[in-house]
Amino acid sequence: MLQTAEAPWSQAETQSAHALFRKAYERELDGLLATVQAQASQITKIDDLWKLHDFLSAKRHEIDGKYDDRQSVIIFVFAQLLKEGLVQAEELTFLAPDKQSKIKALARL
Repeated sequence: MLQTAEAPWSQAETQSAHALFRKAYERELDGLLATVQAQASQITKIDDLWKLHDFLSAKRHEIDGKYDDRQSVIIFVFAQLLKEGLVQAEELTFLAPDKQSKIKALARL
């Protein structure tokens, strides 16, 4: 397993990581909002409403679990966000090359 403890984070890296983390979170929520609006506009019966409710409950659980900004796991979170397209590799240039490499390697798994 790749360890993050061996590479300390600078103040600038930490601040930039939190900013990118928030940006990815907002991107995901914007996408979710668009999806929900589309689904809600197609509700014609109560079963459709409950399906939307179930979808939202699952997404909330997924998103709440995904966005963990503790320094001990942020490399793994960024790898997942990169894999999902919520973060682009070019947005990680504020990180030291070793951290970028770890994130990219994990995203390929």
